Formats: sequence, C-alpha cells, structure tokens
Amino acid sequence: MLKRILSVLSALSLIVSTSYACDINGKTGFLPKNNLRISQWDKDTNGMTEERFLAIVKSVSDVYGPIVSSKGGNLLMKNHWSDDEVNASALRSGSNWVVNMYGGLARHPMTTDDGFALVVCHELGHHIGGAPRADRSWPANEGQADYFGSMKCLRRVFEKDNNISIVAKISVDAEATKKCEMIYKSKNEVALCQRVAMAGKSLGSVMASVSEGDPVKFSTPDTSIVRSTYDDHPEAQCRLDTYFNGILCDKSYDQDTDYSDPAIGTCTAHEGYKVGPRPLCWYKPGDEEL
Repeated sequence: MLKRILSVLSALSLIVSTSYACDINGKTGFLPKNNLRISQWDKDTNGMTEERFLAIVKSVSDVYGPIVSSKGGNLLMKNHWSDDEVNASALRSGSNWVVNMYGGLARHPMTTDDGFALVVCHELGHHIGGAPRADRSWPANEGQADYFGSMKCLRRVFEKDNNISIVAKISVDAEATKKCEMIYKSKNEVALCQRVAMAGKSLGSVMASVSEGDPVKFSTPDTSIVRSTYDDHPEAQCRLDTYFNGILCDKSYDQDTDYSDPAIGTCTAHEGYKVGPRPLCWYKPGDEEL
C-alpha cells in the first residue's frame, strides 16, 4: 500500500512540475493551432532532410546549452523529424527546459534552413528571452520570443559563419538591405543582418500562408498600435516586423534580456532608438521606455 501511495505522489509531482509555454500538441505552439500536416513522404516540401534538420537544431543547442545550464536549466532538444505537425513548442519539466521541433514545420515549402533555425531560437526564447512574460509565468510571450530570436539568439549562432558568402547566394529584399546598411557599417555585420532578416521573412511567409493572410513585406510594416501588450500570436506582418526590428537593434547579444525588466538589453525609444524597439503592433512600452 505504501509503495502505491508513493507511486501516486510521484506521478502527481511530475504533473505539477511540468509546465508549458507552447503546448506539446501544437495547440499553442510557434504557430496558432492548425490542421496542416506535412509528412516526410510528401512531394510538396522544401527538400529538408533529416540530416539538415538535426544539424540546424544542434547548431543552436551547442551554443545555448551551456548558457541555459548557467541559468539553472538543462536544455533538452526533442527532435520529432517524423512528426508531420507544422508547429514547434517549448515546455518545462522540473529542471529540463524542453524544446520540441517537428518535421512538418521544417518541411514547409516556405521554411528555409535559416528560418527553421529562427524557430529553434524562438522556442529557446520562451525559456530565456525575458520580459514581457506570458501571464507572469516562466515563458517569454510570443512577441518577446520572436524578438529575442533575432536580436540575440540567431545573431549569436550565425556570427562566426561566412555570412558574406552565404548572403551572396540568396535573394535579399532591397528594403532589408537598406535598413541593415543604415545600422551596421562593416560588410560582415551587414551580411549578418541581411541573413537574419531573410530568415524572418521566411517565417513571416509561413505564417501568412498558414493563416491565409496577405503576403508579408519589409516595406509595409504593421501600423496598428495595441492598448496593452498582447501575449498571444501577433499577425504575420507584425511578427516579421518583430524579427526585423530585433536584428536592427544593435545591442550586443552579450547584453542579456531581463526576467522582469523589458528595457534591459533591448532597444528603447528612451535611449534614442528609432529603429530596433519592439513593434507597437503587439507591445505596449512602459513610460520609462519612451
């Protein structure tokens, strides 16, 4: 009888210690709940392979595993290559800070390799992206996870790559190039900015496709202004704006965001930044940020 009681208590403890930022079943994942499924056998994919899928996830976890460990967590990447779910998710179970990556999203025709890396960064951002946090719980909200993903994570992961050579092989929007050259001076920094911006464009296009919305563009930012910070998924254009503003924020990735103060480690209007702050289409800045 005692063993049975202890077993039940152990199970209850596991349930209590497991909490979600994005539901493992995709109900509140990287994308809003959707019925799109893309299996590894579908013909209409981007050509993603399991080898590349695993390598992209590893490129982020190799960099951020030690950082998560320094913050008291154990980064656990769960790679669901064979899963046809078009989503991604994050959860915590005790000291395990979990990132779930699904093959369906990786195979979406509009998901580039860099775009997929940005999804990994987004899910990681729920764990360490800082404020604003959803429902004042542990996860950074959706917009902040996006902002952290381009401002800190992908910049750190891509920094040592030959970005000039990589960008030379992709088509970069003129507006992205214009803004990147306005903020950064060296060719390496401009190329890194362009690369991250186009990763954001990839994901914005995926979001617009899944929601059957209008195409996203760097030249047509979302002009809506929220009355209070929105914790759920912003519209596709607003999310592209967030990725773009993130990489246009020239604060170093070594300047950590803060768990409670959203102004720390980010770009704010109070500091004179006209480009780089979080977009007002989902974020309501405090008076001290203006």
